[in-house]
Amino acid sequence: MYLYGRTSDKDKAIVCRTVSVGSQIYFNESNLIRTLQVAWHPYSDTHLGILSSDSVFRLFDLSSDLLRPEQEYYLQPVEPGRPRHAASICPVDFSFGGDHLWDRFSVFTLFSDGSVYILCPIVPFGSVHKWESVLEIYRDAHTFGLKSANQTAVSNSNLAISWLEATFPELDNGAMEGENLLALKARPYVLFDASLCLQGPLQRVHGGEEDLDVRGVECEGRAVSFLYNVISKDSILVIAWSGGQLQIDALADEIQPVWTIDNPPRVRVDSHDRICALAMICELTSSEIPVVKLDQPLDHTVWLSHPPPLLRLAIVDLALPRKTESGYNIMMFSDPLMPERIYSVHDGGIDSILLHFLPFTSQSSGKEETVRAPSVHPVLSTCQADKSSPLCGFEALSDSFGYSWIIGVTSMQECFVLEMKTWNLLLPIHVDVEKKSPISEEWKEGETPYIISKELLSGPKVVLVPQASSNLRSVAADSIEGRSSLHQYFKLFHENYVEYAHKVFFELKHHGPHLKRIIDDQHARLSEAQEKLLKVEEKQSGLGERIDRAIQVHNLLEQRLERLRNLPGAHKKPLSRAEREFKSELDHFTGVELDALRTSIDTLKSRLRRHTQSSKADVLNQQRQLSGKNYVQDVQISQLKTSLAKLSLVNSENSKKVKLVESVLKGQESSR
Repeated sequence: MYLYGRTSDKDKAIVCRTVSVGSQIYFNESNLIRTLQVAWHPYSDTHLGILSSDSVFRLFDLSSDLLRPEQEYYLQPVEPGRPRHAASICPVDFSFGGDHLWDRFSVFTLFSDGSVYILCPIVPFGSVHKWESVLEIYRDAHTFGLKSANQTAVSNSNLAISWLEATFPELDNGAMEGENLLALKARPYVLFDASLCLQGPLQRVHGGEEDLDVRGVECEGRAVSFLYNVISKDSILVIAWSGGQLQIDALADEIQPVWTIDNPPRVRVDSHDRICALAMICELTSSEIPVVKLDQPLDHTVWLSHPPPLLRLAIVDLALPRKTESGYNIMMFSDPLMPERIYSVHDGGIDSILLHFLPFTSQSSGKEETVRAPSVHPVLSTCQADKSSPLCGFEALSDSFGYSWIIGVTSMQECFVLEMKTWNLLLPIHVDVEKKSPISEEWKEGETPYIISKELLSGPKVVLVPQASSNLRSVAADSIEGRSSLHQYFKLFHENYVEYAHKVFFELKHHGPHLKRIIDDQHARLSEAQEKLLKVEEKQSGLGERIDRAIQVHNLLEQRLERLRNLPGAHKKPLSRAEREFKSELDHFTGVELDALRTSIDTLKSRLRRHTQSSKADVLNQQRQLSGKNYVQDVQISQLKTSLAKLSLVNSENSKKVKLVESVLKGQESSR
């Protein structure tokens, strides 16, 4: 939708121009392909990534072509001939990588069983990247790849270096030192004899007897959404499950690009042999994924085509109430100003999850921080009484003043905007038991509120009258001595009593409203306390009746429980371990596998319909070509027949002329 530049006003309403992206793929009536996730690429203003139900990730360049994708990646997470669950082939969500080494060229894909796969490298044609970032991974490939003693690492790093030099030709100019470039523009390029490898599924780091299963035993249901976030030195992956749990992991190693040799992609070029679009099938590696341990040396993990392992940080249970078989649909967003904070949006409202421990960030800072579990804070509840108003949209924003905001829209057409505080959330809380609170000491020191200062309450200062001479009474007031004595007395009186009176008047005048507020507040509290006492007296009788009724119900329930215990069917044996495992498998199949099978069946039907339509179109084209050829042949034959008839006429006329010439020649010979 074009909000600016291509609008028109009609009946006091703004009419915007809208276009459909990939209408031949997603909006075809005979097609059952559903879009699962849509996201803008972080390093391009015109590229849009779309993951669909046919297990294809497409990248569209809206500035050049709205119908055909620029890049297509057909995901094949299962090797041919190996049985897997239906949920393992149904994609759910994807996310682009962040600003960290090869993560910026990566795409993470989540499947319904909780497995995560990586595609690297994927770069939109014409996208802009920072010079320092590209140069860092280029030097990393030279340092840890080409100088490795392992030939696999050398060949993989050679492929990566050739791809970097072809995509960013400025790296191959030999003048990288002292270069004044700020950004690089990606050129269209693809390896013509190799396709990207689908790296995964990502497994947890093996530490002792730890299970290597990707899906944690604490999570229930199926995976519904995925979030990738870069926090300083850590790459965080968060998976939301339909049971109301969040699985938080960190990448324990760096991502490297991996290709599958002898699997050429399909490329579309223009008249100048420049690449316009590409498509490839991304399959798993044929080799087994090794067990990764934390104490392995660097040469055993770098540039060996192994997917990075996961380091489990926490399993967060949102404590949502139990729901139906479909479970909860949970969406996740990261705070733009504080990446340690994650917002989870569900049917009950919004929760804020704050990460207090990041392994590699803490290690690089040199601080020995204790492992702290994430904290969960409710932000907004959409359930009040028996009514629920779920959210239809949510977004986390930040302004130029450094404030974080969240905005949302409910199903009742209500919009809310909240300011989120960020400055004190990550500060550790230290509680000193021995130290007394200064507020309590001040309150004990002066329990009565401050109204008038103690200086005024103590009265004016007592001033001793100076000793006068014995003949002072005989001195006249009009004389010089009398005037000086009176002036001295008036001065003392003014300095003490008049100024004290002014202070008292000023303080009483200004403390009058304050005193009135205190009295009104005390009256209001007194009336409120009296109302509460009256309500308690009114409810006391009702509470007594409810307690008696509850005791009666409790007695009835105990009697019913005794009767149920005496029934013959109440002494059934509990399920054995094998029966419980079989029951859990059945529950998992009904909750997850059936939806995945339905999705795969719909996808196969759409592919079959497209194949039959394409085959019918091919047959019609062949018939048209054959009919056209027959028509051409008939026209040529008729033309040949007419030309032969003309030739026969010309031949007969020529033969007649020859006979005439011969008869004339014979007559001349006979006359001689």
